[in-house]
Amino acid sequence: MAMTKRQRVRLTRGIQYGILIAVLVLVALVADWGKIRTAFFDFEVASGMFPEVITVALVNTLIYTGLGFGFGLALGLVLALMRLSSVAPYRWFAGIYIEFFRGLPALLVILAIGSGIPLAFGILPDRYISIMIALGIVGSAYMAETIRAGIQAVPKGQVEAARSLGMSQGKAMLWIVIPQAFKIILPPLTNELILLTKDSSLVLFLGSSQLQYELTQFGRTELNQSRSLTPVLIAGICYLIITIPLSYLSRYLEKRTGGRKIASPEKVDVDVEATK
Repeated sequence: MAMTKRQRVRLTRGIQYGILIAVLVLVALVADWGKIRTAFFDFEVASGMFPEVITVALVNTLIYTGLGFGFGLALGLVLALMRLSSVAPYRWFAGIYIEFFRGLPALLVILAIGSGIPLAFGILPDRYISIMIALGIVGSAYMAETIRAGIQAVPKGQVEAARSLGMSQGKAMLWIVIPQAFKIILPPLTNELILLTKDSSLVLFLGSSQLQYELTQFGRTELNQSRSLTPVLIAGICYLIITIPLSYLSRYLEKRTGGRKIASPEKVDVDVEATK
């Protein structure tokens, strides 16, 4: 007798559950739990990381991310307005900048700003300024396209209504369009903040004192000293402490904005009519 569609679905699901359980049992039997505990869950090593992993590494990660995001957001807004400008050279410059820095690995940009400029010009900027500029440049190229898409998603009738009330084009953009655009793009900007938090780990290649360590560098230093992977696990948990709430915030903001989505910077072309 032939099986019904519902029976086939149940059978397929049961097979999948069975395979999953078999794999878990096999891993549990084969794994050397003593070595795993020593490698990843050495409580003596973990206790030795506190409180510095929070008061130094986690705090520095938040500072570096905040500086980079703030600078990148301001620069990204300028680039987005230039990309939408009626002045052709502005559009060309913004387009070249965005494509150039979106095409480069973040590590190369950080090394160029943090190490290349001092070598080329003999200028040694403050570490925080170097990190702010480097992370800001990395983030601005992506945020510019997100902001541009948000501005284009604001109904044109809003601008026309503002102009009919006597507002100039600049005032209409500043007081009417940009606030509405930011309401739309808050979820993707939150995702960009998550990406920038992870990109902040790349500043370890710039070198720093112990009080300037961020989570990745702190974890790597502790790893070299303890020869245990526990510091890597602790650093990863600290990153999750930052990124998981931001992920929930992004989803919450998406619901608050009516579920409207702006494509990621890699696929930023949006259907403007659909957002009206």
